[in-house]
Amino acid sequence: MTLKRMLAGIGLAVSLAVAPASAESPADLNDLEIAHVAYTADNIDIRYAHLALGISTNPEIHKFAKTMIRDHTKVNELALALLKKLKVQPKDNFLSRSLIKGSEKLVDEMAGLRGAEFDKRYAENELAYHQAVNKLVEDTFIPNIENPEVKALFEQGLQIFKAHEKHAEMMVKSLQ
Repeated sequence: MTLKRMLAGIGLAVSLAVAPASAESPADLNDLEIAHVAYTADNIDIRYAHLALGISTNPEIHKFAKTMIRDHTKVNELALALLKKLKVQPKDNFLSRSLIKGSEKLVDEMAGLRGAEFDKRYAENELAYHQAVNKLVEDTFIPNIENPEVKALFEQGLQIFKAHEKHAEMMVKSLQ
């Protein structure tokens, strides 16, 4: 992993896990805001996966990307069904907007890459993204979620996304 990419991954992790000394802290988000962050993060990873399917010719990258689309879509469907059952809507917030802004820059960067360079960047990003999001979900969101059904969905999703993290780690190693 190049220093630039490692710093980008660390920057994402820091932006997800550490907030400024203001009211805009992930720990201060309510259940509906947390749900929006998770939904947004899932959609971002789905977007990355579609990009990978369009650019990469590596069968392992395709397999991983298809897994990301399947699993993140399923978790979002479960989340939307739960929100409908609870008769509530997810609430946009600073963290959701920050994730979208960061992802747009990354998509532009990755869209200009091809071949092994793209594959390596995609795999490295998937590892950094899952590490950062999983840490945020496990250390900040789950302990702060008030609704037991929402908390259970996050716990279930976290197990799936930890498996994604391990898969991404193996992918990064195989592309070294």
